[in-house]
Amino acid sequence: MTKIRDIAPGEYYHVFNRGAHKTNLFRDEKDWLRFLFLALYCQSSVPIQNIARYISPDALTAGFAIPKALQDEILRNRTVELVSFCIMPNHFHLLVRELEEGGIAQYLQRIAAGYTLYFNQKYKMSGHVFQGRYKSVHVRDNEQLLYLSAYIHRNPHEIVKWKYSEHKYPYSSFQDLIGKNRWGLFVKGEEITEQFIGTKTSNYEDFVNTSTAKMFEEELQAASFGV
Repeated sequence: MTKIRDIAPGEYYHVFNRGAHKTNLFRDEKDWLRFLFLALYCQSSVPIQNIARYISPDALTAGFAIPKALQDEILRNRTVELVSFCIMPNHFHLLVRELEEGGIAQYLQRIAAGYTLYFNQKYKMSGHVFQGRYKSVHVRDNEQLLYLSAYIHRNPHEIVKWKYSEHKYPYSSFQDLIGKNRWGLFVKGEEITEQFIGTKTSNYEDFVNTSTAKMFEEELQAASFGV
């Protein structure tokens, strides 16, 4: 498994973690939205004050009410690009590309610190929310990139409610890659989907639905936390 210090600019990585003691990370809808907000907007070191004011109950369809000027500043200064993601009840998967040295470490630190502070304050708790430091796996080539993205988007298959409806799972980028991207430039899904234009595989959705992703079974088993 790739060590954190080996992460290099220009390369893609699968980063993931789960709740401490395998417990769920989210207790209500606001918790899910808070983590999603952090995953999207912590791609740079630009500070975001009073995050709660940007999060509304309809954020999954209407987007987060973050000012365009602040969005532009984050995009100009980001140190990573988020390519795809899936947030599950007790763990998360992010496929990211490092743009600047130390970018992924900074990105994950901001997410973990921000969510831990929020969670502990809200529920009057203390201590770790995540199970240690995040794990990272270097994406060796384009073939692995495609299959890994499919694996990430198939995660909700294990949840009864979303089995065979993974493309509708709200806390995944799957629907953003096959339809309208809810998050604009904050999810660089075209890194994946543009590879299916003019190919024998009709589209990315079919690729995900028919992929077994067994080519990288060792990594996927290491990354699979269950639900």
